[in-house]
Amino acid sequence: MNVMRFTIVDSSGTVSFVGPCEAMQPLVAACAENPETLEDLLAIVDRYFPQLRDEVLSGLAVFDEHNSNRVFDDIHAALDLLKPYELPTFRVVDKRTSSASLQPVKAGLIIFNLPARRIIQVQNSYVEIQRSGRLITHPTAASTSRMLHYELPKEWSLVP
Repeated sequence: MNVMRFTIVDSSGTVSFVGPCEAMQPLVAACAENPETLEDLLAIVDRYFPQLRDEVLSGLAVFDEHNSNRVFDDIHAALDLLKPYELPTFRVVDKRTSSASLQPVKAGLIIFNLPARRIIQVQNSYVEIQRSGRLITHPTAASTSRMLHYELPKEWSLVP
């Protein structure tokens, strides 16, 4: 599976996860609706790429359970022992997790800064992000796949 790191910044903090490259375009398309929070972003993405929301939120629940009371031994052990593409979803809680959240994995690193309305392609060998495009929704039990068009509002910037 071709994967990359996605780091999401919102007003409450920063979350980073490794996901399939195919999630990149649905994340960009979701930004066209100006989400304010990670939860808003994932709820929109869920319409296009259903499995991502549950994977990220489940990963955060595990992170929160094992890294509480400002004791971050579990995530530090994971950072020490696992390859970057094997790391679980995590919150940025200190300098070590901040550094890991900025580390490209396989196909790259994309940062979505929701308050600043900025998408930063730190490294991206998958496909260049465009301000507008089309994506095919993944079929679910309740619906079939369909083609959707998206366009980022002018206040969103793409770097580089």
